[in-house]
Amino acid sequence: MPETAQRELTFAQAIREALAEEMWRDPRVCIFGEDVAEAGTPFKVLSGLVEEFGAERVLDTPISEQGFTGMGVGAAMTGLRPVVDIMFGDFLTLTMDQLVNQAAKVHYMSGGTWKVPMVLRTTLGATRRSAAQHSQSLHAWLCHVPGLKVAMPSTPYDAKGLLKTAIRDDNPVIFFEDKMMYKQKGRVPAEDYTIPFGVADVKREGEDITLVATSSMVDVALGAAKLLEGIGVSAEVIDPRTMWPLDEKTLVESAKKTSRAIVIDEGYGRYGVTGEVASVIAEGAFFNLEAPVKRMGAMHVPIPFSPPLEDVTVPTEQTVFEAARKLCGKA
Repeated sequence: MPETAQRELTFAQAIREALAEEMWRDPRVCIFGEDVAEAGTPFKVLSGLVEEFGAERVLDTPISEQGFTGMGVGAAMTGLRPVVDIMFGDFLTLTMDQLVNQAAKVHYMSGGTWKVPMVLRTTLGATRRSAAQHSQSLHAWLCHVPGLKVAMPSTPYDAKGLLKTAIRDDNPVIFFEDKMMYKQKGRVPAEDYTIPFGVADVKREGEDITLVATSSMVDVALGAAKLLEGIGVSAEVIDPRTMWPLDEKTLVESAKKTSRAIVIDEGYGRYGVTGEVASVIAEGAFFNLEAPVKRMGAMHVPIPFSPPLEDVTVPTEQTVFEAARKLCGKA
């Protein structure tokens, strides 16, 4: 990308800009959700959009996640391209029938006659002191369902490019944003661009160990890689960017090159994203691995409200560094 075509935006600004540009580009794009209009969401990501596009396209809904998600599915089936806003990912529990049994299956069950070009935006991430019902990372649930695509950006650049791709996709896309990253800044091109789904990004090249990280854990992995550099270990950091479709080739080729891998995700470790990615690497790079693939996810407990307890439930730079050092025989 040309340097002149870039400027720094926060993660939140990149999301808002993507939505505004797509709404100007396509009059079928609209937004439904709680507090999306007047309040601009609890995180103020959508501030000003209702003034720009009107209350018919940025619509505050009643407090019924199942109801307005179903409205989004119906709107998508009948020609609109709705962006449904679920303010906390924990509330996905209330939308699951509409997502899993309706949005994900309509195209298949209608023999391709119907489609659901809908984006569901929601959040994930702990360490905000929001307690057990507002701090979970439940993206693995949606990755399990055929018919849904799942995107997890880790930078402002990725957030804008992936969201534009999601809005233009004819399939339902679940778009996860880490609520702790909205103030993170990064370079974002001024011109229109999209990022294809199913293409991982090598955030840092290395030779000794592969760190596969998602969403906020990408920054954790990059921090751990710097610490590892201090002890002579070269870590490669890969961000899948979309959990489905998943770029298995890039993950496997990296693990073949480095011979060791750790998968880092803020979701629960048991039956989660880390297990799936680790199995992809273990099967694809088995004969090249010098050690078992290690998984690092959230502890199998409800997210505590207590700050000291909450902080130890998810991977950190230091815990990833220690795990990688041990895997590389440097402990």
